[in-house]
Amino acid sequence: MAAKQPPPLMKKHSQTDLVSRLKTRKILGVGGEDDDGEVHRSKISQVLGNEIKFAVREPLGLRVWQLVSAIMFSGVAIMALAFPDQLYDAIFEEESASSKTPIRLYGGALLSISLIMWNALYTAEKVIIRWTLLTEACYFAVQFLVTTVSLVESSRIATGAMLLLVSRILFILISIYYYYQVGRRPKKV
Repeated sequence: MAAKQPPPLMKKHSQTDLVSRLKTRKILGVGGEDDDGEVHRSKISQVLGNEIKFAVREPLGLRVWQLVSAIMFSGVAIMALAFPDQLYDAIFEEESASSKTPIRLYGGALLSISLIMWNALYTAEKVIIRWTLLTEACYFAVQFLVTTVSLVESSRIATGAMLLLVSRILFILISIYYYYQVGRRPKKV
């Protein structure tokens, strides 16, 4: 007995059949709005996460602050690595009696943080920008505390150190302001 051949399959052109495409997208759960009001274009973007979701409506001046921070961290790092005595003298207005190694290690740490700052300048992801701003605020807070303790222990008030303390308070406030502004949920229109 000869095997009966099945009838030839008819190809359905679902790309041109609009109703079929809409039904398929409905079954897959894409194309409609989710709870956050986002429209996913594919199931993959829905599962992996939509990068538009991480895009930030940037507060005014954020990128300028990031650029200033990156330049500032890089400049102080290079100065600490290349001219440790001059950096110490500019802040505390006295000759450094100890080794140059701690100041150079400080410069190396600042250079590492500055690389993070430079990379954060080119990202649009909210989480990375917030972590960078938080790192910056924590660094400025620690530097403020260390400088304050050093001044109290030496019982001297140097003009450079006081200027450093005032600037650090200002930088902490700016970093925290942008940290909270980037973290705010955008208002739905």
